[in-house]
Amino acid sequence: MAKIAPMPVGAIFYINSQSLKLVWLKFFIMLKFFKGVEIMYHSRWKNSHREAGLTYGDRLYKNNIIINFKSYLTKEKINYAEQVFDIYNEYYPEIIEEIKGFAEGQHTDFKIVFAFLVTMYIFTYDNYCSMLALTNKNCLVFARNSDFLVDIKKVTDSTFYKLNSNFSFIGNTTAMIQMEDGINEKGLACGLTFVYPTVKNYGFNAGFLIRYILEKCETTEQAVDFLNKVPIGSSQNIIIIDRFRNLAVAELNSSHKTIRINEANVVYRTNHFIEQTMLKYKYLGDDDVFSHLRYKTLNSQNYTEFNLFGIFELLKGKNGFICQYDKTKKFDTIWSSVFDIKNKVIYRCEGNPKQKKFIIDKRLKFSF
Repeated sequence: MAKIAPMPVGAIFYINSQSLKLVWLKFFIMLKFFKGVEIMYHSRWKNSHREAGLTYGDRLYKNNIIINFKSYLTKEKINYAEQVFDIYNEYYPEIIEEIKGFAEGQHTDFKIVFAFLVTMYIFTYDNYCSMLALTNKNCLVFARNSDFLVDIKKVTDSTFYKLNSNFSFIGNTTAMIQMEDGINEKGLACGLTFVYPTVKNYGFNAGFLIRYILEKCETTEQAVDFLNKVPIGSSQNIIIIDRFRNLAVAELNSSHKTIRINEANVVYRTNHFIEQTMLKYKYLGDDDVFSHLRYKTLNSQNYTEFNLFGIFELLKGKNGFICQYDKTKKFDTIWSSVFDIKNKVIYRCEGNPKQKKFIIDKRLKFSF
C-alpha cells in the first residue's frame, strides 16, 4: 500500500474555523426542529445499519437540512477516501452500509459523504480533551471532558444505538456516525483524545476506532486485539476499561502503536503522547490548548481513595486546571461524561461541568 507523504510538523491541514462553523450551522438548524433549546441532540439509531443511516439522513432532508459535503472537500481528501475505502470495508462493512443509508436519505453521493467522514482527524483537528479510567475499591469508572470550539456546543449529539446486530451503546460525538466517548451494554467504556498529527497514512480515523469498539467489543482484550490489527490513519490516545476491571491505554498513529494493558489501576491522557516510543512524533507548535497543564492536574491526584465524588470534582476543575478556559479563546468544555461501570449508571454534563450539572442518562439497558 502506498504511503501518504509525511505531514510536516506544524503544517495546516484543516478546515478553517469559519468553514467548520458553517457546516455545523446546518446541524444547529436541525436542533431547532428536533430539540428546541436542549444543549445536546439525543439521536436514536435502530434497525439495520442501512436503515438507521437512511432514517437519520432522511429526517434531515425532510426538514430542509441538506448538507453540501462536497464544499468541504479537496481533491486530496477525495483521493484519500478512495484509497481507504477497502480498509473500512474489510474491517467494518456495516459502517459502509450506514453511511450509504445516510447518503441516500440526504439524496447525495455516498462517496462524498464517506470522504467527509473518513478524513476527519486525518486532515482536521480542533478538539482538545482530557480523560481517565480508574479501578479501585471505591469505583470502576471512565471519565472524560470533551473540549471543542464553543460554536459546536449546541450541535453535539449524545446518540443511542440499538441496532439489529452487535451491542447497544451510548456514544457522544461532535459529528455523526463516528464517536468520541461512550459505553456499551456490556459495560465496556472508552474514549479518545486527539493528538496533533506529524504523520498520517491510510487507515481508520479516531472517531471510527471508538465507534467500532463500542459496537463490537465486550472486553478490553477484544478492543486491544482490534487496535493491534487495524491500520490507523490518525494520531490519538485511546483509553478502554471493561466490567472485569481490565484497563488499557493506547497511543497510536499511522507509524507506531504503543498499548499498555493492566499496568496500573488508573490511566489518563490529554492531547499529547507520553510514551517514550511516541515522543519522536511530538508536535513542536505551541501548546495553546493547555494539554500539558491538564495532564499535570491529572497526574497530581492521589487516586488510591478516589471515589465517584472525587471524579466529579476533578472534572469540574476543583483539583487543578482542567476546564477553566478563557472564553475569549472560543473553546471550552462542551460536555463531560462519567461512566460508572460498577453501579451501571451513566452521567453526563451537557456543557462545562464547572457551571452545569450532571444528569443521569437512562436510555441504555445494561446486559451484564
